[in-house]
Amino acid sequence: MFSFTPQVTKMILVGVRETLQMTVISTMFGYLFGLPLGICLTVTGKEGLRPNAVIYKILDVITNIFRSIPFLILLILIIPLTRFLVGKSYGTWATIVPLSIAAIPFIGRMVESSLNEVDAGVIEAARSMGADNTRIVLKVMLVEARTSLISGATIATGTILGYSAMAGTVGGGGLGDIAIRYGYYRYESDIMIVTVVLLVVLVQLFQTIGTILANKLDKRK
Repeated sequence: MFSFTPQVTKMILVGVRETLQMTVISTMFGYLFGLPLGICLTVTGKEGLRPNAVIYKILDVITNIFRSIPFLILLILIIPLTRFLVGKSYGTWATIVPLSIAAIPFIGRMVESSLNEVDAGVIEAARSMGADNTRIVLKVMLVEARTSLISGATIATGTILGYSAMAGTVGGGGLGDIAIRYGYYRYESDIMIVTVVLLVVLVQLFQTIGTILANKLDKRK
């Protein structure tokens, strides 16, 4: 049976830290590129501020292609890029590369969906007062969609956390790696249960934080 020795406890705590590190940093990089992607999709869309069928179609196809690739396959496909950027293809920092790339199209779609929910009347009112497209996006659309954007960020964070656990199958580090190495290969069912419980707790933690922030910023309440 599995025994919670000080060494094992330390290993699990390190796994939690690595999982949080991968999730948070990958989410940040995902939004660094995914937010502009979502804005571009919204602005150039058929009902956007500056419709452009060519640009929208290009971005739409690229986004759909990357979203359709299963994460584990994407992780393997970009190993050369990962090795080039961080010097190795395994471990916490190496996993952040495919996690970020997988997050960008997912976040882009989430942002696009949130911005498309903004009332067209509000946008027209801003335009009638002389606001240009940049100001409308920054001061109107992003502000009006803030509750939906935060809810989307919560979903994205939970999804990325799940991806980080999958990366454990190829030595990605974190709780997923511990679950695979000890829970699967060594048949330590106890440690498998512990890692699953911790992953569920982390997802619930992100969900709770996101819900609290969304409720505080929801002007309808």
